[in-house]
Amino acid sequence: MDLVVTVAHIIACFTLIFVVLLQKGSGADMGAAFGGGSSESVFGARGSGSFLGKLTAGVATIYMLTSLTLAFFTTKQGDGVSVMEKATIEQKVAPVEVPASPMPPKSGAAESNSSPATAKPIPLPE
Repeated sequence: MDLVVTVAHIIACFTLIFVVLLQKGSGADMGAAFGGGSSESVFGARGSGSFLGKLTAGVATIYMLTSLTLAFFTTKQGDGVSVMEKATIEQKVAPVEVPASPMPPKSGAAESNSSPATAKPIPLPE
């Protein structure tokens, strides 16, 4: 049942995106509303909705219902345990042992780590 609702949710998601992108924008109507004389086209009665408008409302309703159904299924599977409680249960493992002291330096490393004040100058070619 969970898989069927998830597939329906994904199909509704992509359908909603597609239908919204197909609709005509109303940007020109808003510009005319504040500067032109046809402000009734934006804020007034628009008549019956178009087919794409009704389809958008229907697909949005299906999308919301599948969202709520998936949220309901998710809380039923969790048995009342929050995500944070699950994280603390999973973190209760044996700690990693850290060595007591770092490795001693190699004998060649002491010679190469001389300070710049005691270093011999490099002769320049003439």
